[in-house]
Amino acid sequence: MSSFEADPEVGPELPVTMELLEGAPVALGGPRGFAVTRTLPNRQRRLVGAWCFLDAYGPHDLGDSPGMRVGPHPHTGLQTVTWLVAGEVLHRDSLGNLQEIRPGQLNLMTAGRGISHAEETPGTHSPVLHGVQLWVALPHADRDMPPAFAHHSDLPVVAFGDVTATVLMGTLADATSPARTHTPLVGAELTLAAGASATVPLKSDFEYAVLALDGAATVDDATLKPGPLLYLGSGRPSLRLATSSPSKVLLLGGEPFSERLVMWWNFVAREHDEIVQMRLDWESHTPRFGEVHGYDGPPMPAPAMPLTRLVPRGRVR
Repeated sequence: MSSFEADPEVGPELPVTMELLEGAPVALGGPRGFAVTRTLPNRQRRLVGAWCFLDAYGPHDLGDSPGMRVGPHPHTGLQTVTWLVAGEVLHRDSLGNLQEIRPGQLNLMTAGRGISHAEETPGTHSPVLHGVQLWVALPHADRDMPPAFAHHSDLPVVAFGDVTATVLMGTLADATSPARTHTPLVGAELTLAAGASATVPLKSDFEYAVLALDGAATVDDATLKPGPLLYLGSGRPSLRLATSSPSKVLLLGGEPFSERLVMWWNFVAREHDEIVQMRLDWESHTPRFGEVHGYDGPPMPAPAMPLTRLVPRGRVR
């Protein structure tokens, strides 16, 4: 079976369920690198809609730290989504883009057939860095598209009672982000003041998950603090939120992604041999990934391939 055919795990209707997905600590750039918590992919669940990767970091006090320094590295078959709660990140890519991002803004890089980029804390910066980096898997029809980058500083905001939602990607209620998507999905930051409560409308054919970015919020009957990702399943017409203290929650959702994927290092593919070629193209400095100019440091070397063949996998391990 070709790995971009429908995943047999994806049925026409999925039951409503809640699952707490604990994150794993990861150091970007090696053992002494920038610390993040990775909740996707997870031991229990690999995707939420087309959202296939989620790193949360901070709040990091940058007083005695150089902050984020992620040297030039490649991507294929995905979109990177950068969202900040506090601080700044400077993006450079092989298309020649140089863009600083701040809270409330969206950096969206579409890797397609291949791109490389670097991310770092700029020389002049705020004392705290706090945010998330996400990946969205591109469907088979778009995974080899030309690479692209977009910065969106003006995103739509919609209110649900005491809760305001900034829509990063897709549509929530009657608010639609200008960011280009390739599968039906949504990403939104929900901001709750102390004592706030509200019901947020959802699409019953989407599956959803929520991540606490700051504070502690009650999501339906579960109290969620920063760290784990709370998977909500599908079949939900709405989501109840409440908090006794100021909180921010990241809402992710989308139609269940039906294609089986191979995810390794910074690549999203469909077969083991594709990954082998992507790694070779990066290590051989072919034109596929271009070159990042202006970053003060070397590109990241690719890790060694595993001894066994990589197997395409579906939404659930």
